[in-house]
Amino acid sequence: MIRNLALWLLWVGFVVYAFAFAPPTQPDTFTLIKDLATANWDGINPLVIALFNIMGVWPLIYSCFLYSDGRMQKIPAWPFGVASFGVGAFALLPYLALRNPAPTFAGEKTGWLNLWESRWLAIGLAIGAVGLLSYGFSQGNWSDFIAQWKTDRFIHVMSLDFCLLCLLPPTLLGDDMARRGVQDSRIFWAAALIPLIGPLGYLLWRPPLKQ
Repeated sequence: MIRNLALWLLWVGFVVYAFAFAPPTQPDTFTLIKDLATANWDGINPLVIALFNIMGVWPLIYSCFLYSDGRMQKIPAWPFGVASFGVGAFALLPYLALRNPAPTFAGEKTGWLNLWESRWLAIGLAIGAVGLLSYGFSQGNWSDFIAQWKTDRFIHVMSLDFCLLCLLPPTLLGDDMARRGVQDSRIFWAAALIPLIGPLGYLLWRPPLKQ
């Protein structure tokens, strides 16, 4: 109950901050989003390019947890998973606040579920994330990024969204480990405390669901 309330408060706080207190929306924001989405990246800071694309990797990572978890919930996971591709933690936080603990798995593993259990998907996500991180850190301009973060609502909120997505995996990780018979707390903390790479490493390693 306290955990759920804290997640609701976090969601409300994030929504209020994003729309009431974040820097203003810049006139060229729509053009920037269109150029990022269509890979028209000339003149765009590589850090912004990397961040934008990693925000597409995060929902896929969460989907690898959501759909087995959602099988055990009264609410369907897929609307929140789909919405997270557009609005990230804005969509995931309500699901995390509404769900109940689910340390066991029951039922048949469908093809849809097998997709999100796939080791090949985890490998692809890991390669993509590492490539984007390498590109952003090696080619990006940090002073320009910080200036944009201070003045541009899109980049500001996207950055905060990324940070939230880095903090939220523990809300699903413990139950996912329990459904697989994993009890080593070191694995939990390694996956929980290392942003992005930790959850990806766990997805690469995790054993199959126990039925």
